[in-house]
Amino acid sequence: MKTFLAIILRDVTLGFRAGGGATQAAMFFALVSLVFALAIGPEPARLSALAAPILWAGALLSALVSLDRIFQSDYEDGTLDVLVETADLLELRVLAKAAAHWLSSLLPLIVAVPLFALLLNLPVEGYWPLLASLLVGTPALSLIGALAAALTLALRRASILVSILAAPLYAPALIFGVGAAEAGAAGAPSFVPTLLLVAASSLFALVFAPLAGAAAIRFNMS
Repeated sequence: MKTFLAIILRDVTLGFRAGGGATQAAMFFALVSLVFALAIGPEPARLSALAAPILWAGALLSALVSLDRIFQSDYEDGTLDVLVETADLLELRVLAKAAAHWLSSLLPLIVAVPLFALLLNLPVEGYWPLLASLLVGTPALSLIGALAAALTLALRRASILVSILAAPLYAPALIFGVGAAEAGAAGAPSFVPTLLLVAASSLFALVFAPLAGAAAIRFNMS
């Protein structure tokens, strides 16, 4: 457990340093929100209707920007070799890396969501459903991203390939996440069931991604 927490603390610290993935993800999220707001134009009704999809898409795209950093630096400096050789459960190391990615790259975006929701004219009643769907669904983005990063570990300049692999697997979290946010904003009874589907996508990724990611790392390091 100490090693698990140490990996998270180390990666989160590196993520918030200059040039870390956290800064890039936050800037990209802000850019996506602003571009969509400018493209839609100053029509409050259209902005309100599209606010949840825009913010969810922004979070997804921001996650893609930083996926290649999950394992690549450790692979290049030899740290990953030590982890593979000394880890009794490599799956826990993969889980720790995914958790650090979520804490450094996605959680700050969720904290900033109310500001961008105001920019996009999201109704007040839509704030909490949107935040709930992001909190429940975005862990799947980091977990699936860790798997994609592990699969492309031995490839140079694999950032585009990582995104290509991860993006289709993000579809369930995105679809159900937007559906839950919109249902909650409308006060529809489907909000809770849809939110449970979002949670199910994260739970499935929590079980599957560390196992598959550890197997991919062992294959690429052999």
